[in-house]
Amino acid sequence: MLWACLLLPALPLDVFTRAQSPGTKNPFAVTTVGRTPRIVSANDCARDTGIHSGQLVSAALALSPDLVVRNRDPGAESAALAAVATWATQLTPAVALAPPDAVLAEIGGSLRLFGGLPKLAARLSSGARDLGYTARLAFAPTPAAALLFARSEQPTLDFSRIACSQIDFSQRAAGNALAKAKPDADFLNALLPLPLSLTEADPNAVALLAAAGVTTLWQACALPRAALARRVGADFVALLDRVRGLIPDPRPPFVSPPRYIGKIDLPAPVENVEALAFAVNRLVFELAGWLSGRGLGVSEMALALAHERYIGVKTGVPATTVSFALAAPAREPAHLVAVLRERLARVALPAPVEAIRLTSVATTPLASRNLGLLPGENVAATVPLVDRLRARLGEDAVALVTPRAEHRPERAWRDAPVNAGATFGPASAGRSTEPIHRRLKSAPRQDPRMTLPAQQLLLPAARRPVWLFAEPEPLGHRLEVQPWVLRDGPERIESGWWDGTDVRRDYFVTENSRGETVWIYRDHRYGIDDGEWFLHGIFA
Repeated sequence: MLWACLLLPALPLDVFTRAQSPGTKNPFAVTTVGRTPRIVSANDCARDTGIHSGQLVSAALALSPDLVVRNRDPGAESAALAAVATWATQLTPAVALAPPDAVLAEIGGSLRLFGGLPKLAARLSSGARDLGYTARLAFAPTPAAALLFARSEQPTLDFSRIACSQIDFSQRAAGNALAKAKPDADFLNALLPLPLSLTEADPNAVALLAAAGVTTLWQACALPRAALARRVGADFVALLDRVRGLIPDPRPPFVSPPRYIGKIDLPAPVENVEALAFAVNRLVFELAGWLSGRGLGVSEMALALAHERYIGVKTGVPATTVSFALAAPAREPAHLVAVLRERLARVALPAPVEAIRLTSVATTPLASRNLGLLPGENVAATVPLVDRLRARLGEDAVALVTPRAEHRPERAWRDAPVNAGATFGPASAGRSTEPIHRRLKSAPRQDPRMTLPAQQLLLPAARRPVWLFAEPEPLGHRLEVQPWVLRDGPERIESGWWDGTDVRRDYFVTENSRGETVWIYRDHRYGIDDGEWFLHGIFA
């Protein structure tokens, strides 16, 4: 096994500042609650003025009068830790939480899929950065050791050394064979000098041993096990064995939520829509990780903008909700960000925004893309034109034209709403959502002499114009003034006798006096020789 620990050392600060762009120069700090609050964490701009952790807020304000402070929010920190774990499920299914500030992931089975440990480590680091968190990454054969390496701020083992020192305890025999397993020497040499205070041990047991001069793992492991268990408990001894990999260290698996709901609090109210784009990007990356981990694509999203003086108050400006349905399920961040930005550009804010919430309203299973044959092969994400048009012009401004089984040209098509279930093109126009085994049972037996697909046989063999008039235009005496040139025809269309709107027409492809290729017909409902001529469409 090989475990990765993604430690978030500045989590109390990041939950508030992750919505800010990196170039922000405003001093900001998170404080404790109570009568004498103290600084928990501060950003770089505040630290440059002399503000540090543990300092009284009154002293910090004396150094920087324009300092913005927020009370620490343990609930937001827990939600942020779960969001990072949710994002990590796209890299491995074995993810566990290590409160209050770390996520553990077993990545041994994902190394080959993602191109080796260096590339997977870069993916973890860049992913945490895209989500807006400061992260520290460490690797070890056991989860407790990976957490200890990350907390110690010591450089972890080399990538090549880690790959050679993986200890696969899951495949070893249970009982005595597992107890006799010896961890790698390089792993123990890097692990044992680390302090006990950084482990997950009981603080009282650590303090008791520190009073006796025992402060490192090496010193604790050198003590007699029976005597050590009597004084600090058997759980502490078991922890030493789990860290070294002598006994299994099962971790409760993290299960991603069935529906994505991401929220981000802004450090200061925002009055324009353009300033919200950076914060929206953070939520979109969370959503994309959740979708990839569950094998889904989002087909409808909802973005709620909570305004100032509204959160927690019964009166005020209601939250602005921006809903959007995609033409097809998607989960690429570039696609989702482009669509949301176009949609936000049309929003008028009635009041400054304090928080943003992104919700997945509807999702659909979406198959993953197969790996390329050549290394480094990558397909750039493209945003469909229909999604861009609907985001910019409005959802009702774009409609889908679908074919209809009808010979009369003016009734051979119909408008359909553009949604995730809509299909494009004649090849998919007749696609059904019914299960395949039911369709096979109910499908009619096909003639073995039929060599072309049935969908192609239903299409007319003659040409059809791109621009079809809503109502045919009578030509009158225009044909007599200057004759038109017949290019193709006639094509007889006779249909509709059953609904009272029957037609009997002979269509011709014609070139008019201006050189345009048009579609005309002669109406024969009232006779063969006295039919009137009509203009019905223009070819591109």
